[in-house]
Formats: sequence, C-alpha cells, structure tokens
Amino acid sequence: MKKNYLNSVKKQFEYYKTLGEKTFDQLKDKELFWQFNKESNSIAVIVNHLSGNMKSRWTDFLISDGEKDWRNRDVEFQPIIKSREELIEKWTSGWECLFEALNSINKTNFDSEIFIRNQSHSIIEAINRQMMHYAYHIGQIVYLGKMIKDNNWQSLSIPKGESKDFNSKKSSKGKHKGHFTDEI
Repeated sequence: MKKNYLNSVKKQFEYYKTLGEKTFDQLKDKELFWQFNKESNSIAVIVNHLSGNMKSRWTDFLISDGEKDWRNRDVEFQPIIKSREELIEKWTSGWECLFEALNSINKTNFDSEIFIRNQSHSIIEAINRQMMHYAYHIGQIVYLGKMIKDNNWQSLSIPKGESKDFNSKKSSKGKHKGHFTDEI
C-alpha cells in the first residue's frame, strides 16, 4: 500500500511537471514573462514561486520544518527570472529537490511526522498538500499558455470537440485493470 501510494504520487507529480514543460515548449521566450495585468503573475513568476516552495518544503523534509528560515516567499512573486534558461533551471532544481525527497521515503520513515509552518502532517498529508498546491499553479501556467497562444494552442489532453473520438479509440483497445492514462 505505501509503495503503491508513493509510485502513484510520483506519476502524478511527473504528469504535472510534463504539463508545465509542454506549455513552456509552445511559448516564445518573451511570452513566459507576459502578464494579463499588474496584479497577475507571469509564468516566470509562478515558476519562481513553485521552485522556492519546492526547495523549502522538500529540503530535509523529514527533519526540519517545510517553511525554511532562508525562504523569502514574498520575493518569489517578484520578476526575478530574466530568461528561459533561468526559468528552466529554477523549474528543474525545484522538481529535482521534490523527487529526491520522495525517493528517500521508505518503510522505516514512512510514518514520520512532518511539519509545515509548525503544523504536524503525516507524510501522506504533506505530499497531498503539496501535490494540490503544485497542480493549482501548473493549471495557472497552462491557462496562461492557452490565453497567450489563443487559436495556436496545442491541446495537452483531449482537444475540444474530440472527446467522442478519443473515447471510441480507448474503448476499442479493451479494458485493462489498473491502467493509468494521463488524459483528463
């Protein structure tokens, strides 16, 4: 059960990571910094925040609070990132920190108590909390990408108006117990 849970969350995190990357791939460099208005975040700002959050939450997560003293969350929402290369570096380093932490979980530490902002969590609660947080922000990244690309957006799941055809193709392959698809 514990191993199945960890395998499942790793797949889900990989899926959301891929959604972000497929969005970046569709955008020109300058589009990564586009803002709808002064109060909204660009994709680059969201990536900066995600990276800061991931590094804070997952660095030494079994032995220290997930809100590190060295984190400056408010600065994460400033236009710090200046290039695609810097964006990809921040994105990659945040995800590497997360996966390294997930890979360190085993049967001897799975029942550890985790703290985030001095609030106690089980490992499952801490992982679920972060997964939902990241899915929320990656949804924003995808939505911004769709706004920017408009009619030139390449769907990351089932394109509009193609659900019936997609379902027909899937049902013709037969049912497979436990088969996971990344289409929503």
